[in-house]
Amino acid sequence: MSLADELLADLDDAGVAEDEEDPFTSAKLELVDASVVDNGDIEMTDSSTTNGVIIPENLVGPRKPAHLFHAPMISAPISAFAKLRNSEKLTSVMSQIDKFSRQEKRTKIVGPVEADPEYNCIVESNNLIVEIDNEIDIIHKYARDIYQHRFPELESLVPQPMDYLKVILALDNDILERSKNTNLLASFLTPATIMVVTVTASTTQGVQLDPTALNRAKDACVMAIELFEMRKTIMDYVESRMSFISPNVSILVGASTAAKLMGRAGGLTALSKMPSCNIQVLGAHRRNLAGFSNTASLPHTGYIYHSEFVQKLPPDLRIRAARLLANKVALAARVDSFHRSQDGTVGEQMLLEVEKKIDKWQEPPPVKQVKALPAPIDPPAKKRGGRRYRKMKERLGMTEMRRSANRIQFGQVSEDAYQSDLGFSLGSLGQRGVAGHLRVPTADSKTKARVSKALQQKLSKYGGLSTMPTTALGAATSSAVWGTASSVRRGGTETAGTASSVTFTPAQGLEIVNPMASQKQVDDHKKYFSATAGFIKSKTSSNDSMPPPAPKDA
Repeated sequence: MSLADELLADLDDAGVAEDEEDPFTSAKLELVDASVVDNGDIEMTDSSTTNGVIIPENLVGPRKPAHLFHAPMISAPISAFAKLRNSEKLTSVMSQIDKFSRQEKRTKIVGPVEADPEYNCIVESNNLIVEIDNEIDIIHKYARDIYQHRFPELESLVPQPMDYLKVILALDNDILERSKNTNLLASFLTPATIMVVTVTASTTQGVQLDPTALNRAKDACVMAIELFEMRKTIMDYVESRMSFISPNVSILVGASTAAKLMGRAGGLTALSKMPSCNIQVLGAHRRNLAGFSNTASLPHTGYIYHSEFVQKLPPDLRIRAARLLANKVALAARVDSFHRSQDGTVGEQMLLEVEKKIDKWQEPPPVKQVKALPAPIDPPAKKRGGRRYRKMKERLGMTEMRRSANRIQFGQVSEDAYQSDLGFSLGSLGQRGVAGHLRVPTADSKTKARVSKALQQKLSKYGGLSTMPTTALGAATSSAVWGTASSVRRGGTETAGTASSVTFTPAQGLEIVNPMASQKQVDDHKKYFSATAGFIKSKTSSNDSMPPPAPKDA
C-alpha cells in the first residue's frame, strides 16, 4: 500500500459528517477524449477509469513515461478534489488562532485542561496540520497528472511536492526557455537540481498543454501554496504555545522542534503513543540526488537531528545524540499527555541526563596512571669473605694471556686487518715488544685448571692420569706414554691398541722396545710413590711379610 492509500484510509476512518459531502466519492470527473494526445488513432482505456469517469482513489503512484501519452486528461477543477481550503473547519481554526495570538500568554490552566478553549484550539491546530499535509499530497497528484503530459521526467527530478508545484508555476508551458533562466528556480531548488532540470527539459518527450489544462494545474499550485502558508501560521502559533501544552518536550528539543514533531505526529496523544525509533525519523525527507553521489546523504535524520541542541555537537556525535534525545522525547511526551509535571521538572531532569551523557562521550580517555619508581635502597649484599673467597676470585679471574690479547698498541696494524673475513684481533699477544724481544705470557698457577681428588682416582683407575703425586692437570699426562687404556680385554694388560714394540730412532734405526717396561715402572711406583695410596696401604709381597708374634705362655 502506497503513502497516498494510507492517507486516504486514515481519512476514511475519520468519517464524514452527514451534512458534508465526501470529496472522494462525489467527485466523478469526465475525461477529455484521448485523441487530444494521440490524434484519435487508437482508442485507449485505463485501469483507473470506469464507464468514462476517473476515480480519485486510483490517482496514486507515478506513471511510467511510456504510458504518459495515453493517460487520460483531467477535466474537473481542483476544487472538486481538495475542499479543505474553503472549509468551515479551516476558517474557524484560523480565526481562533488570530484571536488567541493577540491575547497574553498563560502559564497555568485553571480547571480541567480539556475544558480550556485555547488548549482545544491547539489540539485542533495539530490535527489540522496533518489534514493540510494530506491535502497538499492530493493537490500534488492532481497537478502531476496534468503536467506529466508536458514534462514527464520532472516528477523523478523533483520529488518534494511543494518544490514540484513551484516548478510548474515557474516553467509554465515554455519549459525549454524558462528552465535556462536559473533565477526562477534558484529560490527553492539547489544548483545541481537546476542543472539536471535544464538538461532534461531540452530532451523531454512531452507535448504542449492546452491553456485550459495548464490553468487547472496552476490553480492547484496556487491552492497548495496558500495551504502551506496557513500551515506555517498554525505552526508558529503552536510553537508559541508549546510551553502551555507540552512543557517537558519543549524543554528537551525546543518549542520549534516540539511543534514540528506534534504537527507531524498528529497531536500530543499520537506522539505519546509513538516509539522512539519512529520519533527519530519524523520529518525525514526523501532525497533524490539525480545521479550524484549519496555519500553526503544522512539517512534516518528528521526534526530532532536538525534541532539546535543536536547541531551544536560534533558531527560524529550527532546521530547518537539524536537517538538518545528521541528516547527522552518519547518519555516526556507520555508525561505531558497525562498533564503531569506542568512546570517542566521532568523535562529538565531528562535534559540534564542527556547533557551528562554527551559530556561523558566527549571526555578524553583516562590518562595512564604514572607509578613512582621504587626507592633505590640496596640491601647489603651477602658475599663471602676470607681466604677461600679470595682464592676463588683469583682462580676465576682474567688470565695473563687474555690481558695480552686485550692490550692494543697505538698506530700498529693487526695481522687480520686486510683479511676478507675480519675476526677478533689478538692484540699484543705474540707480537714483538718495545724492548725488541718477543713477550711470552707467563702461566699463572692460580688460574690453572684443577682436578679434584675423586676425579684423580677415577682417571688413575682407567689409566688416564699419572701416578705421580701432582695435582696440576698439565703434569698429569706423563703416564700416557703409550696412549690410554683400551676398552677391549680390560681384564688383561692395559697396553694401548696403537702401541708397538718397534720404534724408529735416528741412531740405530729400527729398535725393538720392551712393551712391559712401562707396566713394570708403574708397578714400581705403586709401592711408595703412589698418588692414591698412603703409607698405611704400602704394598708388600706376601713372601716378605712378617709372621704374627707367638702367643705368650701362660
